[in-house]
Amino acid sequence: MLREIEGQPGLPRSVDGSARKMSERDWTIGFFPGALWYLFEATGDVRWRDAAQRYTARTESFQHNRGTHDVGFVLYCGYGNGLRLTGDDTYRRVLLTGAASLATRFSPVVGAIKSWDRPGRWDFPVIIDNMMNLELLLWAAQTDPRYREIALKHADSTLREIIRPDGSQFHVVEFDSATGQVKQKFTHQGAADDSTWSRGQAWAIYGYTMMYRFTREPRYLQQARACADYVLNHPNLPEDMVPYWDFNAPQIPATARDSSAAAVMASALYELADYSGPDSARYAAWAEAILRSLTSPAYLAPVGSNYGFLLAHGTGSYRSHLEVDAPLIYGDYYFLEALIRARARLK
Repeated sequence: MLREIEGQPGLPRSVDGSARKMSERDWTIGFFPGALWYLFEATGDVRWRDAAQRYTARTESFQHNRGTHDVGFVLYCGYGNGLRLTGDDTYRRVLLTGAASLATRFSPVVGAIKSWDRPGRWDFPVIIDNMMNLELLLWAAQTDPRYREIALKHADSTLREIIRPDGSQFHVVEFDSATGQVKQKFTHQGAADDSTWSRGQAWAIYGYTMMYRFTREPRYLQQARACADYVLNHPNLPEDMVPYWDFNAPQIPATARDSSAAAVMASALYELADYSGPDSARYAAWAEAILRSLTSPAYLAPVGSNYGFLLAHGTGSYRSHLEVDAPLIYGDYYFLEALIRARARLK
């Protein structure tokens, strides 16, 4: 893939007859440079580092984007890993500017970061995916403690309004921006308002595990485990541990899987295992089972196929008929992260 797209505009996201590349404004553009950084970390091959540096630089302008909550996704995957692996201070400066941009979307009235700007359709929507963007703020809190407070308030609002008592989640909650009151709870990606969208559940597991890593607040660990246990105990979880696109999707088992949700879960579960005491082995074994499936011929594409993507059978947006049974760059990113975390546990 790297040879095929070199010198072309956009960054790869999925396929549409060929590798589907997105402009530098898309929420997925940080995952390709992030994946390159993981390949450098895994192999030590400086060619991956050099490529990661080139493609990370192509996302630099996103640090000034105040029109989306996805600043964390875009910047932390590329610039965050780049800083961690090289110590390059220019990466640090971009991340801090990005954190300042993301913080402008926080409302003290609502107690959350606004997700989408859709005037006339929704007032102040917040989606479960937004938990992932808090990592940038929590990292940046080393220079401004205000970012930590924003992240905690957002995580607590999400826990209170998006997470259900059984550990599952609504995809979206819409708040009244003037009063902070909830206007409605619904789905934009799932099968129904009361169903459980599988990648959203993966974001919840990962997001609250990450919150515990930074804060050591017990409520976040408890929530991460509740979200994980919901999946592990669900009767519609397939034997190979790669979930359907929604746990309550019509036509199960004759419906699409989502390998990207499985990859996010595997990575999150390895970290959750580190914090779970007597249950550590259970979560690690579950992560290993997912990786056995994802590294099998059923999901891992042969070299030279799949337009260069690693995983097959992802589901981007089933309801929108977009990227269904297709490779997804964010699936590959979290797959590589899970493999690196698995290898670290063997040392």
